[in-house]
Amino acid sequence: MHSLRNRCIVTTALASALTATLTLTLAAAPAAADWPNFRGPEYDGIRHDANIQQQWDKPIPLVWDREIGSAFSSFAVVGDRLYTCGTKDKHQVLVCLNAATGAVIWENPFGPEYRDEHGDGARATPTVADGRVYILGAHGRLLCADAATGKDVWSKQFNHVPQWGYSGSVLVEGDLAISTAGNEQGTLVAFDRRTGEKRWQCGEDPPGYATPYPFTFNNHRYVVGFSGNSAIIADLATGALAWRQEWKTSWDVNAAAPIFHDGYLFLTSGYHTGCGLYKLSTSGDGLAAEEIWKSQVLLNKFQSCILHDGALYASDQKSLVCVDFLTGKEHWRIRRMPDASPENGTLVLADGALIMLTEDGHLLIAPASTAGFEPVTSAEILSGRCWTVPVLDAGRLYARNLERMACFKLSAGE
Repeated sequence: MHSLRNRCIVTTALASALTATLTLTLAAAPAAADWPNFRGPEYDGIRHDANIQQQWDKPIPLVWDREIGSAFSSFAVVGDRLYTCGTKDKHQVLVCLNAATGAVIWENPFGPEYRDEHGDGARATPTVADGRVYILGAHGRLLCADAATGKDVWSKQFNHVPQWGYSGSVLVEGDLAISTAGNEQGTLVAFDRRTGEKRWQCGEDPPGYATPYPFTFNNHRYVVGFSGNSAIIADLATGALAWRQEWKTSWDVNAAAPIFHDGYLFLTSGYHTGCGLYKLSTSGDGLAAEEIWKSQVLLNKFQSCILHDGALYASDQKSLVCVDFLTGKEHWRIRRMPDASPENGTLVLADGALIMLTEDGHLLIAPASTAGFEPVTSAEILSGRCWTVPVLDAGRLYARNLERMACFKLSAGE
């Protein structure tokens, strides 16, 4: 049902949460080429060293493809291994593959299958750190597994499954593994990443769908939790609540990744909620925030924005759009495309180029510009529902629909 096609048309914190001193050096930091977690090592969806060929006048080479089973999980790539999720034998399955060949190294069925009319399977992306892999299943099981063998190390169970399943990936910083549980289990909850011992929890809001997002402000490390009805900022080392903002969205769908840049925090949601920019400041032991602008210029239902050179790029629930970060002014908007759908797509940025995977499987590559979106390559690489953000690593592009994943060679040269 989900066939693979490749018709190319050139159109053109932290040593310990109990310590008083916050260490910002991450333990066992991944190599520069690795993509160890959702949205990459800087949590921004940007690859600066991609060395890709942007314009293709022939089909993009397919390296390998394979059935993986239903899931919306994206990919973590560390060394020669790729981690993602699928569904097999009525279970959510954490899968480790050889990144170069697609061969299965191990599988771990870590929870019962998750069924949903929009697509079955896990929603979160694995996070890899220091020889361990962390995944939150759609039913709320948080698992830490050995990255080499797939064997369970420790696990926790969250009990407040949102309407479309737990979706946020695990944030690993220093000694902490941080997740979104919800309600009395904590809007945000942090565990010792090695032992699973709980270190702190913050907030009692219902869970949203976003991944906890870390940032540094005034030399202090914080984490944002985007819950079902609010955005909160917690002190990353202690879990103390630093700031909370009501953020109500239909069906509690707050899913897009927050973005912090140069003292400003950006939030966006779909339906009729929209987006806003807040300027942070220190206030006593916590933070205060001044609303700079708020509008419906961006409506990111589950897609996340890319921030590049002062502009936000997004394929939101209505269109492909570019917006000025500091003012909210719209630079351009595309509501229709000749061969692809401009809404509900996913974006990564590589070497100054936007790489967009549309929800119907088209890959578009265009220079990132506030002047407009002019693809130099348009390739139909997948069919079926493609709501998962692709990943670039070692010159390869990894992409998937619900059932199938594929690896393409995007690097320049032979």
